[in-house]
Amino acid sequence: MAEDLNIHKGTKEEKYKTLLPQLKALCEGEPNSIANLANVAAAIKQSFDYYWVGFYWVINDELVLGPFQGPIACTRIKKGKGVCGSAWEKTETILVDNVDEFPGHIACSSLSKSEIVVPLIQNNEVIGVLDVDHDELNTFDEIDSKYLNKICSWLVSIL
Repeated sequence: MAEDLNIHKGTKEEKYKTLLPQLKALCEGEPNSIANLANVAAAIKQSFDYYWVGFYWVINDELVLGPFQGPIACTRIKKGKGVCGSAWEKTETILVDNVDEFPGHIACSSLSKSEIVVPLIQNNEVIGVLDVDHDELNTFDEIDSKYLNKICSWLVSIL
């Protein structure tokens, strides 16, 4: 079990390349998905100093809050609502430079300014989403999309 996180000081892409094997080592041998998701959220938040990092799970007809790091969050989100519900409905990653410009954005915190949501897809069905927020505009880009999708694909394989 990894106990320390080695945070790379280089570019965003170098940080992700260093983070992914550490996440795998952190979760290796741990069968509990809640524990693994909690540590993954903490590691991503700590590595990039994001405002909020967490997971929502599809339960019945809603996304329900799962393990996260950051301030208190919305507990339930309907399909198609906000960035998370839209990513679930569209089955695609959604990157938002300015959440105030996203139609129907759900403001769990007024401090959140930009957001990326990546669906977790298992057997062609969205089972949850990874939601990452920052308190600065224009934080996320294609590098985040690429590596957060890799992290989510790997997570689905160990759930």
